[in-house]
Amino acid sequence: MPGVPDISPAETWEALKADPEAVLIDVRTDAEWNFVGLPDLTEIGKQTLLVPWQLYPSMQVNGSFPDHLHKAGLTATHRLYFICRSGARSLAAGQAAQAAGFPQAFNVADGFEGPVDAEGHRGMVAGWKAAGLPWRQR
Repeated sequence: MPGVPDISPAETWEALKADPEAVLIDVRTDAEWNFVGLPDLTEIGKQTLLVPWQLYPSMQVNGSFPDHLHKAGLTATHRLYFICRSGARSLAAGQAAQAAGFPQAFNVADGFEGPVDAEGHRGMVAGWKAAGLPWRQR
């Protein structure tokens, strides 16, 4: 297995715009979607697929994760871009997707909010929000 390559948020955005088979999958928890915000793909005519990698509040790995991908109509031909807060859960989700028969899995480097800055805040240093890509509150 070749592994799950990291791809920058800007490169992810360009791939989502250019490739009809590209899908952004946000693997954060429903609490994060509700309170932190979501990537907004409406200007390119797409929606972010929301499939939690871990279930809130227990944070147990979602044993149905591959099933959710299949139920969403995804196939091995789709290029799947996984995003979480900072890139760790999305890497694990991409590895699980590859193991479940989705070979074209990518990890959005630095995730939605990226690492903390000098003041301890996220969303300023790297990641989807810091790159100035579209997002919205749910």
